[in-house]
Amino acid sequence: MRVLKAIRSGLDFLYFASGVLAALCLIMILVLIVLQMLARWTGEVAPGIPEYAGYFMAAASFLAFANALNHGSHIRVSILINAVGPVTRRVLETWCFAVGTAIAWYFVYYGQKFVYWSWKFNDISQGQDRTALWIPQSFVLLGATILAIALTDHLIHVLFSGDHRIKRDLVDQSFGE
Repeated sequence: MRVLKAIRSGLDFLYFASGVLAALCLIMILVLIVLQMLARWTGEVAPGIPEYAGYFMAAASFLAFANALNHGSHIRVSILINAVGPVTRRVLETWCFAVGTAIAWYFVYYGQKFVYWSWKFNDISQGQDRTALWIPQSFVLLGATILAIALTDHLIHVLFSGDHRIKRDLVDQSFGE
């Protein structure tokens, strides 16, 4: 039982840390935008800033997926799930998490190949920044891997307990519900 609690707290920390990294990426995008504005106002040239902002945007998106999943921020069409009984609901949620898990791990499998070959061929960006593309691709792969782990975690939880662990924040709910 202690091992399971340690695994649960480790996974929860992983999802939280991933969300923190995504927030830091968004802060970096803000810093880059301000730097670009300052460069334009002073007549300086700041090469590569739009490319780096794009890299941080991709990293922020993928790193935020697992944390968003655990807070119920992903779009779920729950009209059907709320209308059926508990047995059908469990089957539908198991199917949804199984499909999502399979797709996420498929993405991770081919994503790691993509990052590997970018590193192997020393693929660089075509912009002025000339960044080795495996670096920003690695952050996207990291976020996708954490999402795949989170989906697997929820799938196992649905299989063994009959319910997922997604907790929706009241602040996130619309006033129309």
